[in-house]
Amino acid sequence: MLEKQIEQYLVKQVKASGGRAYKFVSPGNSGVPDRIVTLPGGRIAFAELKAPGKKPTPLQMNQQRFIANQGLPVVVIDSKEQVDDLIKQMQAEGGMQLWEQ
Repeated sequence: MLEKQIEQYLVKQVKASGGRAYKFVSPGNSGVPDRIVTLPGGRIAFAELKAPGKKPTPLQMNQQRFIANQGLPVVVIDSKEQVDDLIKQMQAEGGMQLWEQ
């Protein structure tokens, strides 16, 4: 499965859940996560999409660490199952756990 397919699935599932998965592009800040996911109830997470088994680059990990240190959840997703888990966790009481890499 390609990263693009997982990203398309994320956008579709988030929209079906009443939210948005905004494409995140930040000029001058290479390595930021691919998507900002928002769901009703003030839920937000930053998502880095990868092909199955692929890992973030050191630059991406630095950006993820910075965002997480701001108190915001960051996830790395490499499967459709992880997309479903993200949405369930964001919808659950208490929302997301913080980034743990």
